[in-house]
Amino acid sequence: MTDSYLYAAVRTPFGRFSGALAGIRPDDLAALAITGVLAKVPMLDPGEIGDVVWGNANGAGEDNRNVGRMAALLAGMPTSVPATTVNRLCGSSLDAAIIASRAIETGDADIVLTGGVESMTRAPWVLPKPQRAYPAADMTAVSTTLGWRLVNERMPKAWTVSLGEANEQLADRFAIPRRRQDEFAAQSHNLADAAWTAGFYDDLVVPVTVDDKGSTLTRDEGIRPGSTADRLAALKPAFRTDGVITAGNASPLSDGASAVLLGSQTAAARIGAAPLARIAGRGVFALDPQMFGFAPMEAANRALKSAGISWPDVSAVELNEAFAVQALACMDAWNIDPAIVNTKGGAIALGHPLGASGGRLLGTLAHRLKESGTQWGVAAICIGVGQALAVVLENVRETSR
Repeated sequence: MTDSYLYAAVRTPFGRFSGALAGIRPDDLAALAITGVLAKVPMLDPGEIGDVVWGNANGAGEDNRNVGRMAALLAGMPTSVPATTVNRLCGSSLDAAIIASRAIETGDADIVLTGGVESMTRAPWVLPKPQRAYPAADMTAVSTTLGWRLVNERMPKAWTVSLGEANEQLADRFAIPRRRQDEFAAQSHNLADAAWTAGFYDDLVVPVTVDDKGSTLTRDEGIRPGSTADRLAALKPAFRTDGVITAGNASPLSDGASAVLLGSQTAAARIGAAPLARIAGRGVFALDPQMFGFAPMEAANRALKSAGISWPDVSAVELNEAFAVQALACMDAWNIDPAIVNTKGGAIALGHPLGASGGRLLGTLAHRLKESGTQWGVAAICIGVGQALAVVLENVRETSR
């Protein structure tokens, strides 16, 4: 067994639902991310890449089932490089990186390109296939953008509540008040704005040309500088009339793509760069579907055990903010310093294009460790239907000193 390493990561800016990226197909967004990450390692012959493992949570429309293969071809990669697409909903691109790291560690591949994409704007409406030709009754089109669809009647009703209602239940269970959630959400926006202003994302984000006039999106579209809990308090609850979940303390529907290049240590010469971080631990966990927001708690604990470290060793955490309440519940359970979590902003501000978010977490975490010179970091993400994934990164540039 060998180790697997993260060599490079980029992403597109994340666009708002029906925003600047609405006119761009998901396979084209993915191809832009692939082109961007390969530009970071110009000495690498793309034909040396053993596989492309790509994340995507939809696949029902222009994603064209295997969007990883489509994007690799659109990016101009050799047809000899294979590609697959992974669907673990919100965790798809983190799962893609986990799968790739295992392939490298077992010797099945030496260099693997991973990432993910989602255009939630362009997700199609679908019609269930009728039982017979020419049905007399009306048919209802169902949005594939987010959440449950065409639910099997045998599924318990408690499991199939909306994502928002599931997090209302989480707020009830852990007694996390609206004010605390709004404060967390406002901080996400302000930290994201500060990170962009300081140039942290300059090396991580590739601009996207959005029209024939050459207009480009260069920054995440959903960031609201100067956000405050008082302003967010004015928003109405979205799922219960007396609830605590609002559009302001939940991640928005988004479009975007991310890409992460992984390889073995011996691949460094062919890649033409030194690795940023080692994939040191992995964790997966599942529980009741409606409790999905709390699943990262145990997934991260398992990843830490796999890496042979514990929470006091960790200096940086990237936790996907699907909802403020679930992020807070996990942080409380870990009993960690909130100051090490999402210091460059999180999904509430940056956006959450489902299939791309795991790659964003890994790229941001690796660069945070590089910036701080500290050793250990954790990336974790909750996943609809009661799952979560986590990865521990070790900053090899720090440990090699």
